[in-house]
Amino acid sequence: MKQRKIPMRKDIVTGEMMEKKELIRVVRNKENEVSLDPTGKKPGRGAYVMINVDIVKKAFKNRTFDKVFETKIDDSFYEELIEYVDHQQARRELFKNE
Repeated sequence: MKQRKIPMRKDIVTGEMMEKKELIRVVRNKENEVSLDPTGKKPGRGAYVMINVDIVKKAFKNRTFDKVFETKIDDSFYEELIEYVDHQQARRELFKNE
């Protein structure tokens, strides 16, 4: 029986390799717009960050996505990302034992 490979990606903040489902994809499109990509299917250059509020706050503090995408990103994007990750983290805690 053939085993399925688990897709792995690198968290851009910690440098840690993790399962894709443990990360959130952020994408920059051709117009240099940076956005969340919850589906993981938006076209453009992607970067991944762990579903962990502390890690995302560190990304904000260090302007990690600005550096990765070589563009100035508005603070509101980071705030939206923190809010989204906080929500996802809470959901994982809630549904962990089901």
